[in-house]
Amino acid sequence: MPEGHTLHRLASRLNRTMSGNVVTSTSPQGRFTAGAGLVDGLPFGRSEAWGKHLLVRVADSAEMVHVHLGLYGKFTFVGGHDHPVVGQVRWRLQHEGWTADLRGPTACELLDPVGVDALKARLGPDPLRKDADPDRAWQRMCRSRAPMATLLMDQRVLAGVGNVYRAELLFRHHVDPDLPGRELDETTWLSMWDDLAVLMRHGVRTGRMDTVRPEDAQGPAARGRRRGGGEVYVYRRADLPCLVCGTTVLARVLGGRNLFWCPSCQPSR
Repeated sequence: MPEGHTLHRLASRLNRTMSGNVVTSTSPQGRFTAGAGLVDGLPFGRSEAWGKHLLVRVADSAEMVHVHLGLYGKFTFVGGHDHPVVGQVRWRLQHEGWTADLRGPTACELLDPVGVDALKARLGPDPLRKDADPDRAWQRMCRSRAPMATLLMDQRVLAGVGNVYRAELLFRHHVDPDLPGRELDETTWLSMWDDLAVLMRHGVRTGRMDTVRPEDAQGPAARGRRRGGGEVYVYRRADLPCLVCGTTVLARVLGGRNLFWCPSCQPSR
């Protein structure tokens, strides 16, 4: 599933290609016909990301289109507007200069202001948003018996983090994935938050999830570190040597998702 930086990149691209233009809005697949019709023929307003969710405003309407890509959703962009529909296009936005097609999302729906507020209220702070408050996440973590590996993936606690950033952030801060949230100290959490914001901003700029520090990117142990579209320490590196200490990287399933960690660099307390 795309992590938060991907949604922020997508929001930026929609703004670059659509803003300032009256758009034709359709649902070739037919599953979003009513919603698409309500914003058809109006000026494109602005799109923004909240964690793994995309919100698109057309004109000055109070309603917004909510998109959640899920595992298979994807927007594609093609210059021009005279293009045949290929595949199951849930939502097509176009003007003379660009066509944007959305396929396979988990959600594509029109939300009124109450629905938009409800969506935002159930999400934790997004490290990529200027209005994000890390204390909101901390207040949930510091009272929780759940392991940090679970809390970081809980979108109610922290919006936008997925499997790659989860594993890499825990490694970079030497945090045992099984450490209960209430046993993490606040200083470490604030350091993790700042680090996560830097990593995710890099992801927005480059489209890559690069998490390996330059000083750890050399040597024979670094072979095979490229996973998940970037340079990583432990994600999908099970049974390979840790880039820092050489210990074999471990993996297991937690909450239905694969978790990767180094038992030496992230020791149990």
